[in-house]
Amino acid sequence: MMNLQRRRRGFSLIELLIVIAIILIIITIALPRLSRARMYAQETSAVAAIKTLHTVQVQFYSQYGRYAASLTELGPPTSGAAGPSAADLIDATLASGTKGGYKFTLTGNASGYVINGNPESFGNSGSRTFYSDQTMVIRQNYGQEPATANSPEMK
Repeated sequence: MMNLQRRRRGFSLIELLIVIAIILIIITIALPRLSRARMYAQETSAVAAIKTLHTVQVQFYSQYGRYAASLTELGPPTSGAAGPSAADLIDATLASGTKGGYKFTLTGNASGYVINGNPESFGNSGSRTFYSDQTMVIRQNYGQEPATANSPEMK
């Protein structure tokens, strides 16, 4: 009777190995889906950043009579009050050009502007590139080459 109680206390080595094998199988199935979900989240964040840039470009235009020529003109000033060289309309992270796994560029002049968003690591932080301009239509390209004005419209 004493021998029977001692045997029931723990798991055998085979049982533990089977449990570990099952856990590893579940992880190998779940990890690619988790990675893909993270990538889609970063792409969604990139689209949101482009929409933010549209909004602040309209605000910049109404305040200064022209579109901002760069992200730094929309960002926070390094010192002093906000002005046309640093309007403090976006956070410092986006003003630096990199946010959420995407690199953003903005070029502008008095008549319009162009925004590009490209993944920092294609296939890892994103599988699409984005383009938009003062028309506020966001265009996308499935591939490494940057999206352009001729790329398909995002729906």
